[in-house]
Amino acid sequence: MRRAKISVIGAGNVGATCAHWAAAKELGDIVLLDIPDRVGVAKGKALDLLCCGPMERFDSNVIGTSDYKDTADSDVVIVTAGLPRKPGMSRDDLIQTNVQIVRSVAAEVAKHSPNAVMIIVSNPLDAMVYTAWKASGFPTHRILGQAGALDVARFRTFLAMELGCSIEDITALLLGGHGDDMVPLPRFTSVHGIPINQLLPKEKIDACVQRAKVGGGEIVNLMGTSAYYAPASGSVQMAEAIIKDKKRIIPCAAYCDKEYGVSTEKGKGYFVGVPVVLGKNGMEKVIEIQMDADEKKMMDESISHVKDLVGTVRRIFPDLA
Repeated sequence: MRRAKISVIGAGNVGATCAHWAAAKELGDIVLLDIPDRVGVAKGKALDLLCCGPMERFDSNVIGTSDYKDTADSDVVIVTAGLPRKPGMSRDDLIQTNVQIVRSVAAEVAKHSPNAVMIIVSNPLDAMVYTAWKASGFPTHRILGQAGALDVARFRTFLAMELGCSIEDITALLLGGHGDDMVPLPRFTSVHGIPINQLLPKEKIDACVQRAKVGGGEIVNLMGTSAYYAPASGSVQMAEAIIKDKKRIIPCAAYCDKEYGVSTEKGKGYFVGVPVVLGKNGMEKVIEIQMDADEKKMMDESISHVKDLVGTVRRIFPDLA
């Protein structure tokens, strides 16, 4: 039986760590790709990781390259390529730069792996997922954005720290965008089936939510660079669910139109953070939950911010409209 093939575009911290987690889980053979000027980085990290196989007992092949031909027939492609926002750079500047990168990547992925599922990690996420969709021509169920898996993991971690219990016993759900656009749902959060509000007072739950919202910034302040272990882990969690057809329910940036009131017109939807069933076909179903008035208001605000980001992409790049 053919092994699964995972290609990771971008050999920086997030991309290389995606390759690391995927190899450690022995999900398949891995291609780590970067631009020609950085091909030595991609090849060096791939070789270093490959040499871990005898010690960590994984049998995945790992290669580094700058040639998209090496990514041909990938089952899953994780896109981490893009520049971080720098001091003095406006949001429009960041969008303009990263749209150009992601649209080029998506076109190459579509050319060489037309049946792949693409997981986008590049920022600003909602704009980049939309860009990858338009540039690739892929059906919406094979384009996903990673943020929700990371945000839920952070929320669970901070709750476990507060409670002094295992993170394995905490189940949580967050919707919407990344960071300030996050829609916390504490009433869907439990510890081994016990509602979280029976274990922690509201102010402590709210503090954990707030810490999850700014979790990335907290890490940047501590080490001077963006997080990469957890974002990569969230991406590979999604890839594993797809490759193994696990039908896992994981919050992702997924295409919605009627769901969650994103659009009143079929086919005029957006990619927003919602729980979805992930399997061999990518996004197999959007799980729609009943929200109370406050939750619905926050979700509507988050959706409006997604529409604003996409509007910026369409304004700067009319051909992606």
